[in-house]
Amino acid sequence: MDQRSKILAIIRQVSGQSADPSPEQSLFESGLLDSFTLTDLVAELEKQFSLRVPDSDLTPRRFDSVLRIEAYLQGHK
Repeated sequence: MDQRSKILAIIRQVSGQSADPSPEQSLFESGLLDSFTLTDLVAELEKQFSLRVPDSDLTPRRFDSVLRIEAYLQGHK
């Protein structure tokens, strides 16, 4: 499974919806995620991609779209 597919699967899992957002779609404005599910999203990203997200990075803007999540993961390899 490629990186984007994993990210989409995580988004579906934490949102409880079967949505397939476009790469640039805002996950928060669309209602797929909110401040409560942000921590669940980050926890799954940490587990699936073997990384540690510092508390200072826990902002909705940083994880607002699939593209932003991909960019974040690229910067933390």
